[in-house]
Amino acid sequence: MMKNKAIMVGAGLANMAAAVYLIQEGHWKGSQITFYSLDDHGSNDGAETANVTDEYWNKNHPLENRQGYVARGGRMLNYRTYVDLMDLLSRIPSATEPGMTAAEDTRDFDAHHRTFDKARLLEGNKGIRDAGKLGLDTKDRYLLTKLITMPDSQEEKLDNVSIADYFKNDPHLFKTNFWFMWETTFAFRTQSSAQELRRYMHQMIYEFTQIEHLVGVNRTRYNQYESIMLPLINYLKEQECKIILNRRVIDWKFKNTAMQDEITVTGITIENTVTGEKEDIAVDEQTAVIFTNGSITDSATLGDYTTPAVENNDYGAAASLWKKATEHFYNLGNPDKFFADRNASEWVSFTLTTKNHLLLNEITRITTQLPGNALNSFISTTPITPLGHKDVNMSIVVHHQPHFTTQKPNETVIWGYFLYPRRNGEFVDKQYIKMNGKEMVLELLGQLAKVDPGPRSIMAKEKEILESVINCIPVYMPYASALFNNRAKVDRPKVIPDHSTNLAFTGEFVEQPYQMIFTEQSAVRSGEIAAFHFAGVSMDKLVKTPRYDKDPLTLAKAAKKMFS
Repeated sequence: MMKNKAIMVGAGLANMAAAVYLIQEGHWKGSQITFYSLDDHGSNDGAETANVTDEYWNKNHPLENRQGYVARGGRMLNYRTYVDLMDLLSRIPSATEPGMTAAEDTRDFDAHHRTFDKARLLEGNKGIRDAGKLGLDTKDRYLLTKLITMPDSQEEKLDNVSIADYFKNDPHLFKTNFWFMWETTFAFRTQSSAQELRRYMHQMIYEFTQIEHLVGVNRTRYNQYESIMLPLINYLKEQECKIILNRRVIDWKFKNTAMQDEITVTGITIENTVTGEKEDIAVDEQTAVIFTNGSITDSATLGDYTTPAVENNDYGAAASLWKKATEHFYNLGNPDKFFADRNASEWVSFTLTTKNHLLLNEITRITTQLPGNALNSFISTTPITPLGHKDVNMSIVVHHQPHFTTQKPNETVIWGYFLYPRRNGEFVDKQYIKMNGKEMVLELLGQLAKVDPGPRSIMAKEKEILESVINCIPVYMPYASALFNNRAKVDRPKVIPDHSTNLAFTGEFVEQPYQMIFTEQSAVRSGEIAAFHFAGVSMDKLVKTPRYDKDPLTLAKAAKKMFS
């Protein structure tokens, strides 16, 4: 149903993409589009610490140290797969490189800074592990091949099947280099959805041949806020879109109809998170409501060098509103599958800022690679999984410097994360979730020391390194992996639900044919679909999605690597 105005609930990548397509493909004016959101960086964030400590989720957790930088997370790009994202970035100017589009900016930087990871896996007493050998046995290959060859029409066979369930008779898989790299590259857990693993097997099948070096990874020039979100924000403001922040949408009004499955939004209730005032906004028949129904950074909280991040038990702003919609209608999915099981979804990450390059140079020496190439994952010294297996303790990303435009020339920013935050550190005897920033630095130094080839250990410089730290910001994210939680296909709403007249869902908690989630690709495509629907643009104009799982050459290369 064509509309001529839109209310955007949420100002993350998906909804901003929808606005760009409404303007450029639907020929709308920006003034016809209004955003209501807690903030405007979504999960593609990055900022000076002082700029985010008073935002909605952090304002009740004041920090003693507000120096340095913070990025709750960061996602790797891939041109071959992220076709909708690159189409979007080709439509807007770069925020930092005059005369370039955001896509040209990224391609230019990436062409001069290609990724080649030489130290993808690190293990004590072995140093850099030969990750090119995936370590698969016959049963591993058989079960993975079943996933790869399963057609889309049979995907529902994996409804409510976890990865652990799928491989229940094959625990060996979870001891392989393949698993260590797959779980940390994409953030899968054993309790994650096998259905989603299948989609990754299909859409990222070519990664079999290169996952140990990450040569398929493309990176932005700076952090993803400055290289992706800021260009979008600048463009939409220039187009006179209204972006109203510090607003939490807390309730719906729907049209009463004889048929209880017809979905027509007639109003929303908004809370000003600064003043506490509430406002009811009417939604007329010409207005579309485009809603990002879940956020992996909702309820995230910050700590600092001397303070752990405090756990926030809020269900999440976006998920709470999604849940209220499901109380009215039966075909909008099941948010509890994603937001009621923190054991399956929580992470702790950290952003480390130093005043010199001492630590950076030590990491370069130990890993034998320059900054900008690495996702380094450290394998535990002893078994730590319920199955009695070794597993990855922590992973770090050593960015090309500077990672922020305001970094001083001698400053370094490094990001890392713990996929299982309730596990104990190997060098700091407490759960990662309970560590402050300094303790996370000490855990990192211990992990680096156990793989240090010498002749002089990094620990000889421990005092100097600690003195170089400006800040280390722990971030607790209860829903960081929620989008991977075990589920059935019906647990996520369609972008345009059946019988909806003006409501669309966008982001990583919507059901799209074939698309894998946790990617800028799926987020952008959901916004593109919503925009085309309400602007009356033919879906034939959607960016074409490549199907590498149907390409014989790609499959042959993957098979060769799997059996090597």
